[in-house]
Amino acid sequence: MNAHQDWLETDFYAVLGVSATASHDEVKKAYKKLARELHPDRNPGDKAAEERFKAVSRAKEVLSDAKTRKEYDEFRRLSRDGAFRTGPGGPGGSGGPFLAGDVNLNDLLGGLFGGGGPARGGRRSGAMGPRPGPDLQAHLSLDFVDAVSGLETTITVGGRQVKTRLPAGVKDGQTIRLRGKGEPGVNGGPAGDLLLELSVAAHPTFGRKGHDLTVTVPVTYTEAVLGAEIEAPTLAGPSVRLKVPAGSRAGRVLRAKGRGAAGHDLLVTIEVAVPQHVSSEERALLEQLAVLEQQRASPRETR
Repeated sequence: MNAHQDWLETDFYAVLGVSATASHDEVKKAYKKLARELHPDRNPGDKAAEERFKAVSRAKEVLSDAKTRKEYDEFRRLSRDGAFRTGPGGPGGSGGPFLAGDVNLNDLLGGLFGGGGPARGGRRSGAMGPRPGPDLQAHLSLDFVDAVSGLETTITVGGRQVKTRLPAGVKDGQTIRLRGKGEPGVNGGPAGDLLLELSVAAHPTFGRKGHDLTVTVPVTYTEAVLGAEIEAPTLAGPSVRLKVPAGSRAGRVLRAKGRGAAGHDLLVTIEVAVPQHVSSEERALLEQLAVLEQQRASPRETR
């Protein structure tokens, strides 16, 4: 099958389950939903899901680019108008669909969208100048550690393996463009790009703020009031010791330089832990503290 023969055989709008008038955002939303459902990581060994995933990726590739979508829509219009017929190279033959007058599909591409000019007898020659290959779309799921630390990985796209290195700090929903990893070019043209959309899983302990990691650490009331040294977990390696200044409020952020991922910082948020149960001795001390606090202005009066 030549690079565009599937344009005549496949309704890419139906593949994504959208109308022919769907907006760019609607196409993207439909693709993301189907790609997540059909991704090989979620359907190991399911060949049917794998084939549908490839079809969905191909549909997104064609419909997400405005110029390519315009060309595809024109092909659909010509097909509905009966411009195509099955020639010697059609079903059962060695080639693909032909236009009336034996004009090949690739010649039509050149004629409609900037390819070679007509040959003698009113037929277009098969010669075209170099043309870049189409871009491809793919989806990759990452765990939190790999996303913040970066990794080398190999993905399968269109039946072939593509090796790439993802930089540290990629984010959920981000799209990485891999130059020259798309479909091969035509007549010596450059290969297209691979647009790799990323999904990053959440971490049970850590979050992210820009390039820095975030974590929340509980402290006691007395540690917050009197000050203390505490330990905070890190993503990889030993914990880090931090000084909690006396009089720290809940929500105060302490910064551990270079203890995040890939040389960035770790932001530690203090959370004052309130015990659900106290002993009788603790209760007696707290009641004494409450009496002393009554001699001081209420914090609610100072707002």
